[in-house]
Amino acid sequence: MDYNQTIHLPKTDFPMRAGLPRREPDMLKEMQEKDLYHKLMQKNEGKPKFVLHDGPPYANGNIHIGTALNKILKDMIVKHRNMTGYCAPYVPGWDTHGLPIESAILKDKKVKRDELSTSEFREKCQAYAEDFVNKQREQFKRLGVLGEWEDPYLTYKPSFEAKQIEVFGKMAEKGYIYKGMKPVYWCPHDQTALAEAEIEYADDPCTTLFVKFPVADDKGKLSQYCDLSRLFFVIWTTTPWTIPGNMAICVNAEFEYVLLQAPGGEVYVLAKDLAQAVCKAGRIDFDACKVLATLKGGEFELMTARHPLFDRESVLLCGEHVTLDAGTGCVHTAPGFGADDFHICRQYDQAGLTHIGTPVPVNARGVMTDERYNGQFYAKGNDMVVADLEREGFLLAKENITHSYPHCWRCKHPIIYRATEQWFCSVDAIKDAAVKSCDGIQWKPEWGKDRMTSMISERNDWCISRQRVWGVPIPIFYCEKCGKDIVTPETIQRISDLFREHGSNVWFDKTADELVPEGFVCPVCGHNHFTKESDIMDVWFDSGSTHAAVLDERPYLHFPADVYLEGGDQYRGWFQSSMLTSIATKGVAPYKQIITHGWTVDGEGKAMHKSLGNAVSPDEVIKDYGADMLRLWVASADYTQDMRISKEIMKQLSDAYLKIRNTARYMLGSLNGFDPNTDTVAYAELADLDKWALSRLNDLSRTVRAYYNKYEFHGVYRSIYNFCVVDMSNFYFDIIKDRLYCGDLSGRRSAQTALYRILDGMTRLAAPILAFTSEEIWAAMPHDGAADGESVLFNEMPDYDEALALPEAEAARWQAAMDLRADVNKALEIARSEKRIGKSLEAKVTLYFDGEAQALWNGPLGGFDTADLETVCIVSHVDAVLGSGEGYAGEAVPGLTVKVEPAEGGKCERCWMYKEDVGRDHDHPALCTRCASVVRAEQ
Repeated sequence: MDYNQTIHLPKTDFPMRAGLPRREPDMLKEMQEKDLYHKLMQKNEGKPKFVLHDGPPYANGNIHIGTALNKILKDMIVKHRNMTGYCAPYVPGWDTHGLPIESAILKDKKVKRDELSTSEFREKCQAYAEDFVNKQREQFKRLGVLGEWEDPYLTYKPSFEAKQIEVFGKMAEKGYIYKGMKPVYWCPHDQTALAEAEIEYADDPCTTLFVKFPVADDKGKLSQYCDLSRLFFVIWTTTPWTIPGNMAICVNAEFEYVLLQAPGGEVYVLAKDLAQAVCKAGRIDFDACKVLATLKGGEFELMTARHPLFDRESVLLCGEHVTLDAGTGCVHTAPGFGADDFHICRQYDQAGLTHIGTPVPVNARGVMTDERYNGQFYAKGNDMVVADLEREGFLLAKENITHSYPHCWRCKHPIIYRATEQWFCSVDAIKDAAVKSCDGIQWKPEWGKDRMTSMISERNDWCISRQRVWGVPIPIFYCEKCGKDIVTPETIQRISDLFREHGSNVWFDKTADELVPEGFVCPVCGHNHFTKESDIMDVWFDSGSTHAAVLDERPYLHFPADVYLEGGDQYRGWFQSSMLTSIATKGVAPYKQIITHGWTVDGEGKAMHKSLGNAVSPDEVIKDYGADMLRLWVASADYTQDMRISKEIMKQLSDAYLKIRNTARYMLGSLNGFDPNTDTVAYAELADLDKWALSRLNDLSRTVRAYYNKYEFHGVYRSIYNFCVVDMSNFYFDIIKDRLYCGDLSGRRSAQTALYRILDGMTRLAAPILAFTSEEIWAAMPHDGAADGESVLFNEMPDYDEALALPEAEAARWQAAMDLRADVNKALEIARSEKRIGKSLEAKVTLYFDGEAQALWNGPLGGFDTADLETVCIVSHVDAVLGSGEGYAGEAVPGLTVKVEPAEGGKCERCWMYKEDVGRDHDHPALCTRCASVVRAEQ
């Protein structure tokens, strides 16, 4: 007789087969055909709203591993909330304006810019953006991310632009928008102003100079100490090309300065604390120098020095920005090229003490325009200035150094500081309110609050104008007669309406007179003809307006958002621009919580670059492992730190994934023939071990939910992994195998009931992370009437159920059994290595409980008889002895000794256990008494 026919072996042809990466696209197609996202929204309609607002990626290029990390994190949060009592819509978006797209079109040899109107050129920019939106959308979908993909928000859409105009208008109405001339970050390569968020720093070689400015007018204070013809103020600079723009020299009124006479007779005005370092740079013997006088910096105020290269004077000013960190204490001051320079010169001019102005002898292309270096690109002018200073005897010292210098984050070229007329948002007017609002925001990590408050507190006014065309126009008109710049609620409403109807190209297609409201006249002089602003808004103003253009405009969302989640660079970017526009227009922050993730780096912690060959693309990972493996990688580590990824890391994760997957496969196979609607065993009638297993699932549910609520997905992953490996595979599955395959029907149904509930709960808990695997399991497993079998996402995550919690004594009993089993397994492994036994069922085990172990036997283990321990340890016979004995000394259970011997009796052909009762049943002589009884009952 074939006794295996009576054993319910795991099903082997269910859908969870290998090759998930190849099957994911078909599963994705099926998910889309089912329209899972909108069905999920319908199912959760009426529940409390939870809104994660998507920060828009830029519509340029394919997604990279960092973008994938960002989108997967968001998807896990949204899915978790949708499975825990909320309706959590997800509206993805894209940032579609800006210089990179414009530059890409200009590089296209087929595009002849001078033959295109502005609108035609902008249409090509839009088509370029649309193309990458479509590409990235499919790439995000491939990651298993659900959302409103058919209707994302796009910053070039007319409805978005119209709302952005209204945001600008509200800020202008409150007086936060103004036009002014001041130094801004300027990119000569792209010929536009830049925001602080568009600057990145890189090492740059430069020549640092110590330059002598001869004293011209000492106000009668210095001639008593030395010959004025040999007296010089010494300045220091790392940007020689700005020397032609020098109009002043700043000192600190409170610092002590010395008149230091060098061995050659020249006298230098230097900060006392920096004099020795300057001498070292100039190769001057400091010990041979003589201090002729020591004066406070305030004594030099309004003296003048002759410019070393131009026929004019530079005035001495006092400023608190002068420090002793480096240089000479006499600061080169060119108001057209530096923020501090600009402000101190304006301060003195406004006080009527000077008439410096703001000369800017470098044009938009970075070309010098002064009478001496006219036509030279500023970088080339550097060398010329140095040569002229050296030749004319005004160069005290020079050094070649490498320093950290700002670069344009788009074109990667060095930028310059250049004073130009720009439109600004007054951050000073709103920064206090913005900083205060940070107290009511949750920050993950907590350091985010300090980073945000310090950045807002220290930032200058926001330059919001750009000298480009692919963006939202600044809706400002100018009176042709009086020149007044005009922005009123009426003009804002008119432009917003036009943009909503026609898109922002209408600004470039129509004249100013056609754009203003009908019958509109200048509010200052009454004139009725106008011109219009040619600049566009900073793209950070675009993305900073999403709270108004998205959250306020879609009735199924709400303001403020519950969560913004982006990388750490967005503290100076989207987090901040959103905060500033929201505070300015609404008086409150646009988000309740900020979550920040780190950078993606290679396996050694180095930044990834294509040139280094260490970049890992999402496509590579998906091709080799599937999207769920990429999602598991996102969940596996603390994303608030830099995330490492490499082939070795993915291989390790692949092993972990297979353990989770195989745990599910085992349970699916073991549920063969089980219908939860008819075969479920009531909880009170379950075997004790099955109750224990359900208690472990219950604990897992509480733990995992807590981690999800804290957005700590690595805790979710570790908990599920440990549950699969430690509780299930290494313990529970081993023990119930005999009951599933060889036990009677009631015992099998008890185990299957537990397995069904465990698989159901575990799949729900893992669903936000394993998007495809969880759906695959859900489709393969049976369901009871309470579950929605169409998608795992349509079901609530299991929560902690007090009714499933084991009494403390019962939990201790099973923990003691696990500890005992660990020691027995080690003893069996030793016996196996010594060839005394083969499989564990060939063993007889004697357990000696001595010392501490006696209390365990008399206490927690007292509820087990030796037959129970045979099942737990998967051996054919167990004896328990109080006292000492020879064998393996237990580690998990101190005082326990395990003796392993070959089991006695015959081998049952059905359960493979060695029993002395094998052959006693005349009808089934090859079986033990138990198996004979089960077979007879099932025949």
